[in-house]
Amino acid sequence: MWPRIGDLRTLALGTPGPMRSNLNSLVLAGVKTATTGLLSEYATEGEELEYVGERLALVDDHDALVGVVEVTAVDVVRFADVTWDFARSEGEGHRDLDEWRAGHLRFWAGEGSTVTDDTPVVCVRLRLVSAGAGGVATGDLGT
Repeated sequence: MWPRIGDLRTLALGTPGPMRSNLNSLVLAGVKTATTGLLSEYATEGEELEYVGERLALVDDHDALVGVVEVTAVDVVRFADVTWDFARSEGEGHRDLDEWRAGHLRFWAGEGSTVTDDTPVVCVRLRLVSAGAGGVATGDLGT
């Protein structure tokens, strides 16, 4: 299971270190409004898919809260069917869909996952609700 902060599941983007710091910065700046994961990771972790309206605790390398995001859409599609509109909303500076796909294939290969055109991926759109703890007590995060 993914760690929890209060009633919220955590969202740990990328890998710890510079990648996670960069991705978190993009979310906090409102540039990154989407993320993609492998459907198989949910089964491995014993987690359900995110759902529209769910709030997630965006965390750093130490599972400390850096912000709260709200899920605005969730779609499961084949890797080959991810659209440029979605890929661009990840906000990572890819110039086109081919570059986005190549980057994601490299990332997942580095994590030990083989991804093909038919691999199901989870496309999550999100919006920033608050940056940092925002003065919200941990027990109140789920509201």
